[in-house]
Amino acid sequence: MNVTVKSFYHAPSGTASYLVVEPATKSAVIIDSVLGFDVASGELSYTFADELLAYLQAQDLNLVWILDTHAHADHLTAAHYLHQKTGVPTAIGSGIAKSQAHFETTFYHHGVGGGKHAGFDILLDDGAVLPFGEESVQVLATPGHTPDSVSYLIGANVFVGDTLFMPDAGTARCDFPGGDAAVLWHSIEKIHRLPAATTIWVCHDYQPNGRELKLNTTVAESKRSNIHVAHVSKQDYVNLRNSRDSTLNAPALLYPSLQVNLWGGALPQKEQNGQRYIKIPLSQQRKD
Repeated sequence: MNVTVKSFYHAPSGTASYLVVEPATKSAVIIDSVLGFDVASGELSYTFADELLAYLQAQDLNLVWILDTHAHADHLTAAHYLHQKTGVPTAIGSGIAKSQAHFETTFYHHGVGGGKHAGFDILLDDGAVLPFGEESVQVLATPGHTPDSVSYLIGANVFVGDTLFMPDAGTARCDFPGGDAAVLWHSIEKIHRLPAATTIWVCHDYQPNGRELKLNTTVAESKRSNIHVAHVSKQDYVNLRNSRDSTLNAPALLYPSLQVNLWGGALPQKEQNGQRYIKIPLSQQRKD
């Protein structure tokens, strides 16, 4: 049985969300949803997430899972909002516990709302299988970018989050807490061992040289031409990845994203004045 994949592109964050449909039962899965957030004004927007809900309603689909491939650092997840609207369970890789432990003192003010596992309904181990109509969602642990990164294999499609980009853009950075280029290499090898015709769906496309937006490739093409991993050794890749990461700036929405995404999209608790806040930990390189 084939599934259909509907992509929704959130241009402000450059993120692709996916709605996967199993047509026999009209079951649907949402992968990597987005909650709009303007960092300058602090304004949240539910418009993009509501587009997903409107599509589900218009097509008379039955949403069964709300999935994240990892705790993103470049946009806010709408998983908690979608769960509130639908009652459908949320899930993420079990490695999220490591990321939560790393940041729990930094974001001590965060109030976890809903979910059995610090904001999520289900934490997924490698090899877990989720029922999905006449299909299934197979969970592949693919850490390296982050410790909680997973990919979702559905039929002949694999949704890889940030682990891989389009072949002309390479692979994910590994300089976040718990990231590891050598671990990412092995995760990419795991994806590349899937059947050659498997479609890889990416979460971001940086459109090198101004080419048109493209959100999918195949395992065969990724193995053959990914600019970071094709025809290189593991050590060469690790050296390249670490060298490149040392030059990268922090994502613009790093702390807003982590403050929300590590706990399934639940917003920080209201403070005594009734207002919610996103907080930015300060650091300084020298004393003034």
